[in-house]
Amino acid sequence: MKNRIRELRERRDLTTDEVAKILGVDRSAVVKWETGVNLPRLDKAIALAKLLRCSMDEMLGLD
Repeated sequence: MKNRIRELRERRDLTTDEVAKILGVDRSAVVKWETGVNLPRLDKAIALAKLLRCSMDEMLGLD
């Protein structure tokens, strides 16, 4: 999942600030997800996959 979220976010032309605002989290949380420091909670992971228009498998690199 490390770097996969960033790649998918960039494909959608979204900034970390935009993702954070839409999901209701701090920008630092998004950065931590992208760098693999932390994982999003399940509800945030589902919302993130919807926002990035991908499946959970794709977001997790299981595709």
